[in-house]
Amino acid sequence: MIDKLSLLNDQTYILHLLLFLQKFLFGGRLIFGPDVWSLPFTILLIVTPVCFFSVFVATHLRQELLPNNAGHAFLVAGVLLTVFVLILLFITSARDPGIVPRNMHPPEEEICYDTTISSDGRQTPTVQIPRTKEVMVYGVPVRVKYCDTCMLYRPPRCSHCSICNNCVERFDHHCPWVGQCIGVRNYRYFFMFVSSATLLCIYLFSMSALYVKVMMDNHQGTVWRAMRESPWAVLLMIYCFISLWFVGGLTGFHLYLITTNQTTYENFRYRSDNRINVYNRGCSNNFFEIFCSKGKPSRNDFRAFVKEESPRNIRLATTWERAEEADEENREERRQKVEDELDIDEDIMNLQQRSNVEHGSDSGHQKIDIDIMRVESSERAPTIRSEARHGNWGARSSNAQEDIVDVSSSVRESRSYAAAEEGR
Repeated sequence: MIDKLSLLNDQTYILHLLLFLQKFLFGGRLIFGPDVWSLPFTILLIVTPVCFFSVFVATHLRQELLPNNAGHAFLVAGVLLTVFVLILLFITSARDPGIVPRNMHPPEEEICYDTTISSDGRQTPTVQIPRTKEVMVYGVPVRVKYCDTCMLYRPPRCSHCSICNNCVERFDHHCPWVGQCIGVRNYRYFFMFVSSATLLCIYLFSMSALYVKVMMDNHQGTVWRAMRESPWAVLLMIYCFISLWFVGGLTGFHLYLITTNQTTYENFRYRSDNRINVYNRGCSNNFFEIFCSKGKPSRNDFRAFVKEESPRNIRLATTWERAEEADEENREERRQKVEDELDIDEDIMNLQQRSNVEHGSDSGHQKIDIDIMRVESSERAPTIRSEARHGNWGARSSNAQEDIVDVSSSVRESRSYAAAEEGR
C-alpha cells in the first residue's frame, strides 16, 4: 500500500488529487474504491459453493456417471468458470472507472462578477459561476452541471459519486459488492461479471440437480430419498436458486439498459421526466458501443509527477476589511475638510488685514466679497468630496452624510449673511 503521507509531503505522485478515498496498490497501478473491504466477502460468496460442489458433488458425479477420465470435465468446467468470474470481478474492482481529474481552481472563463447589497446599504462584490451550461450531443443541446467539489463542468452522462467523492464518466452506480464505481471504463467488465456469475449459478444448480437424479435412478428410490442421500447437493440447489434471483435479475435489467443505451442512474433519475434519450442509437449500435468499441483510456496517470502550479486565488474583501476601508476613507475626507477650512480661514484673515489698511466706503463691499468667497469655497469642497466618495463601491457612510449636511447649513447661513449686507 502506498505511503500517502510521504506522497503528500513530497508531492511525488498525482494520487493526492483524489483526496485518498481510493485505495492504491503497486504504485497506483491498481485503484480500488473506498469500500474495497467488501470485496473479500464477495469472493467468499463465490468460492465457497464451488468448493462444496467440487468436493461433494462433482467427484461423486464423476464416479457414478462417467467412470473414465471424461468425468473430470464436470469439475474442470466448474473451476474454469469460477476463475473467469473472479478475474472479471478483480478487473471491475481494480480498474479506474473513468474518474474525471478535478481542477485546482474554478474555470476562469466561466466566472461572473456580481454585487449584492446588504441590509445596511453596503455593496458586496461576489464571484458567481453559472450552475449549468448547455453542450451539443448529436446535434441536441444537453445541459451539464457544475461540480463544486471537483470545480469543473461535468461531461455529459457524468455524475459525482458521493462515496468515492469523484466525478465519474458515464456514471452507472456505485456497486458495494465490488467496492468500486461502475463507469465508462469498467461497465463492460461489470456486465460480464454479473452475466458469468449467473451462468455459474445455473451450472452449479444443474449439476446438483443431475446428481440428485443419478442418485434416484441408481437406488431405485424417490426424490425425497435421493435428496436425503445427497444433502450437500440440495443445499447447493437452494443457494444457487436464491442467488440466481439477484444476479439473474441484475443481468436482465442491464441487458435492457444496454439495449436502450441508458445507465442505472439515468433510468432511476429521469424515468418520470419522459425526456428524449439522445444517446440511443438503436439496439445493434448500442451493443456495439458497449462490447466492441475501443476502451476509453484513463484521464489520470496515477504514477505521474505533480506539476507545480502557482496558486490563483480570487480574493474578495471581507465585510470587516471593507468596513475598515470605509472608516479610513471617512477619516481622510474629514482631514481634507479641516485642511480646506483652515486654508479658507487663512485667506480670509489675510483679506481682512488688507481691508483694515484700506479706508473708504468700499470696506462694506470688501466684507461682502470675503463672505462670498467663503461661500464659494464651502460649496466646492463638499462637491469634490462627494465625487470622491461616489467611486468606493457606491457605499456612503452615515458620517459623510452628516458632514455634507453641516457644510450645506454653513453655506446657507453665509448666503443669508451676504444678502443682508447687500441690503444695507
